[in-house]
Amino acid sequence: MRIPHYWILVASKEHVQRGIAGSFAQAGHGKRSGIARMHAGDRIIYYSPKVEFGGTEPLHAFTALGEVADDEIVQVEMSSDFKPFRRKVKYLMTGEVKIEPLINDLQFIRNKKAWGAAFRFGMLEIQQQDFERIGNAFDRSG
Repeated sequence: MRIPHYWILVASKEHVQRGIAGSFAQAGHGKRSGIARMHAGDRIIYYSPKVEFGGTEPLHAFTALGEVADDEIVQVEMSSDFKPFRRKVKYLMTGEVKIEPLINDLQFIRNKKAWGAAFRFGMLEIQQQDFERIGNAFDRSG
């Protein structure tokens, strides 16, 4: 059996909620390259810097945690010029876990003063220990 990998995907809370409702994950503005790195059994956490895409209201919270359900990548047509790629995900936890109390304990955040830089590429692989730390914070919040 394949050892799972652990990922953080970055999207507004509004977009994460769409994914939860549809049991899918999408990353990097719908590009295939990021989600193609994931496999069935991998674990994901969404980080939402803002409440709405293009909005100004900050959130700075982890908003969902789940498991990639299979190895199929699906492309959907949202409009004639937007056809994002998605993966089926079983969401296990949702809510809002603020990042600020966790920053000093998360290994993937190397620069604790400029912690937002860790999320600049929209998707990153993290260690199991960081995944579990964020998962435990979800447990305590709900």
